[in-house]
Amino acid sequence: MLKVQEIRELIKLVDDSSISDFTYESNGTKVTMKKENGEVVPVTATKPVTVEAKPEPQPEPTQVAEPAKEEKSEPKKQEEAPQAEATTDYDHEIVSPMVGTFYESPSPDDDPYVQVGDQVDASTVVCIVEAMKLFNEIEAEVKGEIVEILVDNGELVEYGQPLFRVKKK
Repeated sequence: MLKVQEIRELIKLVDDSSISDFTYESNGTKVTMKKENGEVVPVTATKPVTVEAKPEPQPEPTQVAEPAKEEKSEPKKQEEAPQAEATTDYDHEIVSPMVGTFYESPSPDDDPYVQVGDQVDASTVVCIVEAMKLFNEIEAEVKGEIVEILVDNGELVEYGQPLFRVKKK
């Protein structure tokens, strides 16, 4: 299965090239792209027969399984909460203000902006989130200590996704 970042790279490569049609097939997944008016337009992501056949049987078991999952997940939540409090004590989460790619340092050769245990203040840059070729510096917004880093370098992050946990000082 192709990752979102790999699909984005393929779109960019096709867009930058003189290719007008592109098809990639691997492990039963097929991606077809065509350029229309100079823009790359993804045509298909998987084989239509497989996509249409699988979703129909899945909703019924999912609906039946959901109540069972809820019953099972309640004890797990109760177990996980004390463990989380015991291992990680934090007051604030620094969240991503946009969808993009998380980078822990200004360039691959540089040290990360922050590491677990580092002291930060409100204006300390903790990471970069790259969106549409714009590199946005993300600040801590609070004074405290970084107690946990929740994402990996180069990982795609969503709007509002927690990136760091901070113990306020």
